Amino acid sequence: MDVVQEILRYNAGRDPERLTLKYQRMRTDPFVFLRGTCHLFYARLPQGGIFKSAPPAWCCGDLHLENFGSYKGQHRIAYFDLNDFDEAALAPATWDLVRLLTSLRVAAPSLQLEPAATEELCTAFLDAYVQALHLGKAYWVEPQTAHGLVKDLLAGLRDRQRKDFLDSRTTLKGRKRKLRTDGRKALPASAAQRAQVQAFMDEFAPRQPDPGFYRVLDVARRIAGTGSLGVDRYVILVEGKGSPDGNYLLDLKQALPSSLVPHLKTRQPRWASDAERVVAVQRRVQAVSMAFLQPATMQGQPYVLRGLQPLEDRVTLAGASQRLADIRGVVATMGQLVAWGQLRSSGRQGSAIADELIDYASRSKWQAKLQQAAMDMATQTLKDAATYNAAFDQGAFHL
Repeated sequence: MDVVQEILRYNAGRDPERLTLKYQRMRTDPFVFLRGTCHLFYARLPQGGIFKSAPPAWCCGDLHLENFGSYKGQHRIAYFDLNDFDEAALAPATWDLVRLLTSLRVAAPSLQLEPAATEELCTAFLDAYVQALHLGKAYWVEPQTAHGLVKDLLAGLRDRQRKDFLDSRTTLKGRKRKLRTDGRKALPASAAQRAQVQAFMDEFAPRQPDPGFYRVLDVARRIAGTGSLGVDRYVILVEGKGSPDGNYLLDLKQALPSSLVPHLKTRQPRWASDAERVVAVQRRVQAVSMAFLQPATMQGQPYVLRGLQPLEDRVTLAGASQRLADIRGVVATMGQLVAWGQLRSSGRQGSAIADELIDYASRSKWQAKLQQAAMDMATQTLKDAATYNAAFDQGAFHL
């Protein structure tokens, strides 16, 4: 495989300004490279053995350490869960597992984790996943049920105020807010892009219970994530519950086909659009989905609309500043969340029923094979990252 040409092909046609940011970020660290090359990961993944025989499950698709976080659900309670479903697909249950374990191994040096600690954490993740599947009951993580660093994260979010969040993302003149477009979280939108989003909201708002809530105050191109940088994406400042401190921020992001599907033998449902796929799987896997989440269409293209919140955050997993036991607790929670999501979405449009997942958890031979495969994928990822870095330094990714 020509790694350089494959990355260029996959990202062709994206917004050059944000794509440049993506390429620059991918150069900084192998873990960031992994996050930015989901398509490459599945092109490398072996197609037989445990990656074919495992029960089919609804998978996040791009499962890695940074795709777990906090958010406020539809009834205003904070949760910690999987939170990115752009690549979601019906796939063997082991596909999500191997990507998470690979991400842990690739991220270990930047997290200052020793090899022995990395092995311990990989085992803790898989053990927690297997035990949660074996119990056969889907639970969730909210402030009252969280433990350790996750509990600290959710407890610390209670005091975050919408006004402070708005102040960090906007500038205020009198009683009117404008989005900050300083190149950190957002970039200016062109007049044509503003008009496009405005036309979408003019059509969308009248169908909502409170149309005035969605009155557009400002629009910008959003900067977020790694893999999706360069995809058509906007942050929209709306009237919400009143200006200036009751304003809300919405995220409108184009939905592209899943990188998993070209490599899958599993039959996929016939979704109305990729936005329908993303939202449907997210609603199935999460115990409670985030506020405003829904599929949308803008100029004939699928988009996912959701709210941006002051509660969105991630747990910091750094070996230099956190106890290994605390990190192990977070990683075990991640394993449980993956199992609970698969159980929660079991028996839907081709996914295995809960009994099949429970039976799979009772077997042991596949677990050692999975750990070995994650080691192999981590080694391959480091090689691909080195190839990318050399090409980047030679100017292959300069737009």
